[in-house]
Amino acid sequence: MFQLIWIVIAGLVIGALARLVLRGRQNIPIWLTIVVGIVGALVGNVLASAIGVRHTSGIDWIRHFLQIGAAAALIVALTPAWTAYQRR
Repeated sequence: MFQLIWIVIAGLVIGALARLVLRGRQNIPIWLTIVVGIVGALVGNVLASAIGVRHTSGIDWIRHFLQIGAAAALIVALTPAWTAYQRR
């Protein structure tokens, strides 16, 4: 149960940071930000494993940057689709 709560919190933080690094306004709801953050965290972990930087001594800064970057890319891809969906 607590693991699910931590997953949601991590998704919120990563999604919020991804929205902060992007310019302009992203018209997506908070629940979609959380989902994008969770998916971005998973994609970032896979990328970090692929390049061999998932587990390092200390804070895994590269992994966190990859997670935020993946979430930002997902936000860029999903915002136009969400906006078009809302206009229907």
